[in-house]
Amino acid sequence: MPRRILLVRFSSLGDVLLTTPLIRALRARHPTATLTALTKEVWSPLLSANPHLDQVVTLAPGQSLVPLARAVRRAGFTDRLDLHASVRTRVLRLLVPGAWHGYGARRRERRALIRLKQNIYRDHVPVAERYFEAARHLDVTPDGGPAELFTSPAAEARAQEWLARSELDARLPLVGVAPGAAHATKRWPVRHWRTLAGELTGRGFGMVLVGGVGDRVAAADIAAAVPGRAASAAGELDLQATGALLRRVRVVVAGDTGPMHLATAVGTPVVGLFGPTVEAFGFFPYHAQSRVVEQSLSCRPCSSKGGPRCPLGHHRCMEDMLPSEVLARVLELCE
Repeated sequence: MPRRILLVRFSSLGDVLLTTPLIRALRARHPTATLTALTKEVWSPLLSANPHLDQVVTLAPGQSLVPLARAVRRAGFTDRLDLHASVRTRVLRLLVPGAWHGYGARRRERRALIRLKQNIYRDHVPVAERYFEAARHLDVTPDGGPAELFTSPAAEARAQEWLARSELDARLPLVGVAPGAAHATKRWPVRHWRTLAGELTGRGFGMVLVGGVGDRVAAADIAAAVPGRAASAAGELDLQATGALLRRVRVVVAGDTGPMHLATAVGTPVVGLFGPTVEAFGFFPYHAQSRVVEQSLSCRPCSSKGGPRCPLGHHRCMEDMLPSEVLARVLELCE
């Protein structure tokens, strides 16, 4: 009897993309299996065009888990993989009793590193490979490849149309910039982004800025520093089209955020700016051409996800990260 495998990861952007190496490995090892992913509706475009999946099931905003659990029970999955280890997935597991398989979230190690600055991690396994722990019984191993975002022809067309409307000189090599982050402490100061924009455009690059609706003001401010050489798509393109746009640039500069993983998933080199978070948490660029910029400070890490303000009030992990250093890493990747 062919396997029916369910993979559950509700959020967020980078975390969902980092399930794709496991999805790819499952398809290669179990070619006749039915593979179904369950995620929040907002993140479904990250998986909707993935050829290794047979189905993407979504949880709509405000939707109860009860009817969703009923559908999961009816589907008769032979293997149920919890790749989230959250309160929501614990509830789902109670509503759908039976054998579930999870992974080690390393919460104890994370707390020790944040609160006590003691590194008790036994290993430094990237999150994408931690997910494989949930599939030990399925005989799969990482294949050494990156996360993947498959984009539809419609998304490629939207990205190309946006570029045509941007009025950027088509002859310019482009650098992508993602200045936003869900949490303030992960954001590089706008003044540093403006300086970097001037340095890049002075060297003959054009810039495209990406992000959500909440990033529009910062993106417009940065673009205004180099009129005619930068254009902002923040809040204009959906996830699929943003991925298609990032495929068209030479390098992407981003913080420890979803757009960084979006860039690696379409094969674009990245410069990752890491402030309150560190490599041990598992979210450095995964099997991608990349450079990471970070400061050696005794107060790092102060959080696993970032926060509204620096606990010490100085935010040196991002304030002291100089545009010249970031520029040097961009130029290395453009060689």
